[in-house]
Amino acid sequence: MWVANNWKDYEVIDTSCGEKLERWGDYILVRPDPQVIWDTPKNVPEWKKLNGHYHRSSKGGGSWEFFDLPQQWSISYQSDVFTSPLRFNLKPFSFKHTGLFPEQAVNWDWFGRKIAERKAAEPEHEVKVLNLFAYTGGATLACAASGAFVTHVDASKGMVNWAKENAQSSGLIDKPIRWIVDDCIKFVEREIRRGNHYDGIIMDPPSYGRGPKGEIWKIEDSIHSLVVLCSQLLSRKPLFFLINSYTTGLAPAVLTYMLSTELKHFGGTVDSQEIGLPVSSNGLILPCGASGRWSAD
Repeated sequence: MWVANNWKDYEVIDTSCGEKLERWGDYILVRPDPQVIWDTPKNVPEWKKLNGHYHRSSKGGGSWEFFDLPQQWSISYQSDVFTSPLRFNLKPFSFKHTGLFPEQAVNWDWFGRKIAERKAAEPEHEVKVLNLFAYTGGATLACAASGAFVTHVDASKGMVNWAKENAQSSGLIDKPIRWIVDDCIKFVEREIRRGNHYDGIIMDPPSYGRGPKGEIWKIEDSIHSLVVLCSQLLSRKPLFFLINSYTTGLAPAVLTYMLSTELKHFGGTVDSQEIGLPVSSNGLILPCGASGRWSAD
């Protein structure tokens, strides 16, 4: 398992009864988590010191209950990969989210290091990265901070604007980033026709979603065909290909099989594992989906 253990501003404090107790900077939130199937005692005092609690509804969805939580605040992420912190603006919004998936930091470090190493070895080479389903830009900022030219694509204009705010807060707004509001599949198809290529591709798709014109996305039905398309966008000397999956039905071995099959002519290696976050109260790891990584070396 790959564990995002470099956080200072974020922490999973405890887990119990289908929920996780988290610290986001100075604020304590409780949010539902389908992986938390155990009923352990809530002995940690922070369970009674909440700033926000997302309650699931038996009819689907849910709602926030707030206790002295600002409408927006920010946290930073720093590791030895980045010369300056990545800064993220947070706010609670629909379906329990805050605008950031902290477990992805383990992947930011991975491809950030690969970009920096390629830049150091070939300083004249421009490393181009395509970030699909790019959300609020965590991966985009990590790539840009490492020296890459990034194309950030998401179907939601609001998410792209949020990502721009994060880039501004991180001091990266002037870095070479293309901000694209578009359906990811249609954008990839157009990029193929244009003859554009990328050294790295990141795919962070939802289990289910809709494009800007109502296009339906279901990861089990669409992920393989998109990988096939994206393989046509890789440069002659690609660096990495990353797929994230939050769907429990897609095991790490499925991601390995798919990447190994579609990228075999590039050589390289494939490794897929669960990703997770450490739980400070007991030293255990909370699983948070899986990632599949193809690497040139």
